[in-house]
Amino acid sequence: MSMIHLTDPDFRVCQISFDTLIEIQSEAESRGWATRWTSEDSLRSQVKEEVIVLQSLMREERGGAIRAYRCLLLFSTVGGEDAGGIATIDLDPARFESLERLDRDPEVRKVLARMFSLAVGGISMVSKT
Repeated sequence: MSMIHLTDPDFRVCQISFDTLIEIQSEAESRGWATRWTSEDSLRSQVKEEVIVLQSLMREERGGAIRAYRCLLLFSTVGGEDAGGIATIDLDPARFESLERLDRDPEVRKVLARMFSLAVGGISMVSKT
């Protein structure tokens, strides 16, 4: 897999519905991809039924064609009132291309990429001194 950079044409940030995430999970299960939840029930036990933000992270190529996109998901967690989670999932290229982008403006793209970078690194509430 190769990393997708901010300047790559397939870098994108999208907003998806919970139902779309369930469809992506189902596709990943049917293809036997490892980067997914173990089951739909497992996903439902961790991800709150709200809007999810997705960012492309890596692409898997075979024979010169893209086989899958590995994406980061930023979501609200079940049972965590204001808590969020971040996880990865693999997407079929056709599904990836069909998602509506939030990052068409270059400045917005930079901010969203930074937000995901901070989320991956870990965010915690800080007391001011």
